[in-house]
Amino acid sequence: MTAPGTDRGGPRAGRPSEGTRRSAGTATVLPLVVLTILVLALFAASLATGHISLPPIPTLAAALGGDPGLPGLILVEIRLPRAVLGIVVGGSLGLAGAALQGLLRNPLADPGVIGVSSSAGLGAVLAIHFGLATGSDLAVPVAATAGAAAAVALLLVLAGRDAGPLTLVLAGVAVNAFAGALISLALNLAPSPYAVVEAVFWLLGSLADRSLSHVAVALPLTLIGWLLLATAARPLDALTLGDDVARSLGFDLSRVKAQIVLGAACCVGAGVAVSGAIGFVGLVVPHLLRPFVGHEPGRLLIASGLGGAALLLAADLTARLPPMTHEPRLGVVTALIGAPFFLHLIVRTRRTLA
Repeated sequence: MTAPGTDRGGPRAGRPSEGTRRSAGTATVLPLVVLTILVLALFAASLATGHISLPPIPTLAAALGGDPGLPGLILVEIRLPRAVLGIVVGGSLGLAGAALQGLLRNPLADPGVIGVSSSAGLGAVLAIHFGLATGSDLAVPVAATAGAAAAVALLLVLAGRDAGPLTLVLAGVAVNAFAGALISLALNLAPSPYAVVEAVFWLLGSLADRSLSHVAVALPLTLIGWLLLATAARPLDALTLGDDVARSLGFDLSRVKAQIVLGAACCVGAGVAVSGAIGFVGLVVPHLLRPFVGHEPGRLLIASGLGGAALLLAADLTARLPPMTHEPRLGVVTALIGAPFFLHLIVRTRRTLA
């Protein structure tokens, strides 16, 4: 007698049925819808929050109609770039974190692990050190982007064409250490205390006092990074089965690794270029979303992008709410959120391995 479900008309062994695929797709779409609504709500709250209470929709409509007035100028020139960069930078960090955790097959991986964040910070610090920031508001973002690009080139040279996950991590550690040493040297040899303060404040991370010009600087490189990472969903899913299986499925692993590293570098470099160093977003968000989306890296990518945008917008709102003369820097807020979560992950991992 033939066992049920194994006859010629039934589903093949090991292949999910149509109902299973449909339920998995529904389980993935629902969190994406919820996250999209959350991002839009936080975006509207970011536009409305500040020392002056503004209704975002009427004020934006008046600004677009050619009669902005003072409320319209505040909304368009100050709050809108801040909210847009919250989505762009947060989404980039979340997306890059999910992609790198899938590539390195390490749930504790973070965009900072490949050394791009510190290298972009080095470029910005050098621009401040040599006084380039006084000539143009865009000198620091452009220098940070150049630092990120240099880090990618150095990382690919150090790792080689057929680098494994461990080699990539070690190369990233080397780039991180070198960039950190040069940042310390630049601060140590700063021409004035004011340059040190400006560099340190920039490294702490913030979305305040940004303009639409900063959005224009970050967006092209960010879109390239998003495209590279979003199209790596299927290779990342294949890598969870091992390198040999991924090769047997027709994926060029050297090309896939270079694509993901370059995509993460574009995302992180562009974000650091306009916001400074903001940590832990790429580490925390994928872990928060895995119970709702699943553990497949391909499913987690878009969800982590939306989750990163939501987390950074929420952190930026949190930094603005306390009635203080100087608001806390955004990098400090995300570190206060992420550091305890990171310790929790380490403890949980040790218990799992014990």
